[in-house]
Amino acid sequence: MKKAWMTVSALTLMVALTACGNTTKSGSSEPTATSTATAQATAAATTAATTPAETVTYPVTIPNFKKAEGGTTWDAKEQVFDKAPERIMANTRPAAELLLRLGLGDKIVGVGANFGAPDKAVEADYAKLNILSDDYVGKEVTLGTNPDLVFGRGGLYDNADWGVGTVDSLNGMGIKTYVLESSIPGGTYASIYKDIENVGKIFNVKEKADAFIQELKTRQEAIAAKLAGIKEQKTFVYLHMSDPNQVYVYAAGTESFFNDVFKMVKLNNAYENVDGEVSVEKLIETNPDVLIIPNWGSSPSPEDIKKALYANKQLAGMKAIQTKQIYAVDFNYMFGYSYNTIDGMELLAKDMYPDLFN
Repeated sequence: MKKAWMTVSALTLMVALTACGNTTKSGSSEPTATSTATAQATAAATTAATTPAETVTYPVTIPNFKKAEGGTTWDAKEQVFDKAPERIMANTRPAAELLLRLGLGDKIVGVGANFGAPDKAVEADYAKLNILSDDYVGKEVTLGTNPDLVFGRGGLYDNADWGVGTVDSLNGMGIKTYVLESSIPGGTYASIYKDIENVGKIFNVKEKADAFIQELKTRQEAIAAKLAGIKEQKTFVYLHMSDPNQVYVYAAGTESFFNDVFKMVKLNNAYENVDGEVSVEKLIETNPDVLIIPNWGSSPSPEDIKKALYANKQLAGMKAIQTKQIYAVDFNYMFGYSYNTIDGMELLAKDMYPDLFN
């Protein structure tokens, strides 16, 4: 996975990462209070008894997005669903987990990019799915699942060998698409709420979608409450390192989702609005309060990367090195563009401010 990611990064400046991605009366003329209340209660009971908890009238039109092959500009493109899709290909693990959270596991026919920290709440159901690859999958593999919907991260909608096909090419074959709003330029964590809402409409599971949105908002509010007393807004820089001895600074300045979620824990990207790679010399000059490194879930371990950074004489004068402020975050929590990023931010908040979470 790391090798594939770095190849894509070098060739397309994170094209496979973001957008690559990431901007409803009655009564007499003088009713008594009692008669009015009774009438209202009766009407409400009648409505509840005759109206299903979840109703969708098809066709359903969902605002969504497309971009040209190899492009970076996303344009609006509606998707019209005459019925709920029955065969979904999810292009990443977090995309599949989102569908599982809404009770749609029986409709998932394939999952690409099987890496990253699992969502424990749906881990058992996820293990039953058809995993297509641990890496990104191409259009041929995607079409081999015979999907009627390709769902997931925006940067992977391309005809490249790591992409599931462009939106237009898939739609041209009669396959619907849903590009996560959180994963295109301008996307934020709040975009996830819109994505969940849209999935609720597409599959007629509005009640589940609304409940899940509220669960996530409650968790986000809990983090904010815990950190309310922290007045300092620290700066951070992300080191995208797969070799402990090679310092690779990724600015991630145009990664709107990435930059937004770290604000949950009062961290501001020192290179927000800067694109591409940054030199080590510039990193030293910037001197951020915190360094964020990826947790690949395999080798190299975060401990190996931290050890190498703390021992790097060139970086010895930096605040983050001297104060031991290096923190590891799972790759999918940063670049999965899904709801489970809240898991990563909760863990990071606990690492940074353990006393507030005792």
